[in-house]
Amino acid sequence: MTRRWLVFDYGEVICTRTTALPTLAERLGVPLAEFEPAYWAGRDAYDRGASDLEFWCTVGDAVGVGVSEPLSAELTELDIEGWAQVSPATLELVESLAEAGAALALLSNAPVSFARFAERQPWTRHFRELMFSGDVGLAKPDAEIFELLVSRLDAKPGDCLFFDDRQVNVDGARAAGLQAQLWQGIPAELPA
Repeated sequence: MTRRWLVFDYGEVICTRTTALPTLAERLGVPLAEFEPAYWAGRDAYDRGASDLEFWCTVGDAVGVGVSEPLSAELTELDIEGWAQVSPATLELVESLAEAGAALALLSNAPVSFARFAERQPWTRHFRELMFSGDVGLAKPDAEIFELLVSRLDAKPGDCLFFDDRQVNVDGARAAGLQAQLWQGIPAELPA
């Protein structure tokens, strides 16, 4: 029997957009307009497994601020808190799907430190598989992370319906053979 998997992204699907950027910029003593581009520019390497200290030093270098290990730890904690706010409506949907017996998986571009935090959250019990890019050294939209996910699920790519808020990741999933849909909030009904 073929199992159909529903695969959810985390950032801006399960959770709301981070609220931490102004706080992080303030902690580094730089304007948000200067901080934000540096934060996003370094994020891909962080999501692919760079350490917290490597990431924050990259951001710090870009804005002209030295980052020590204690400051890196503080910034990491603030960053995790910013991404920790889950969407109640999405969680309600996830709970309903799990109760109905749906096979749910999570595929998130996220650093290792966030992955360890997320694994301890009550909402993760609804997912049969949790895959974080920082743990595997791969990230969306690359085909390799979708191939690894499908392998872990012991599924065929076409048996997976993937939801992500970024079109580039939806396109990457489709190129890897998965069904994929751009997340624009909870749909009125899930595709058959």
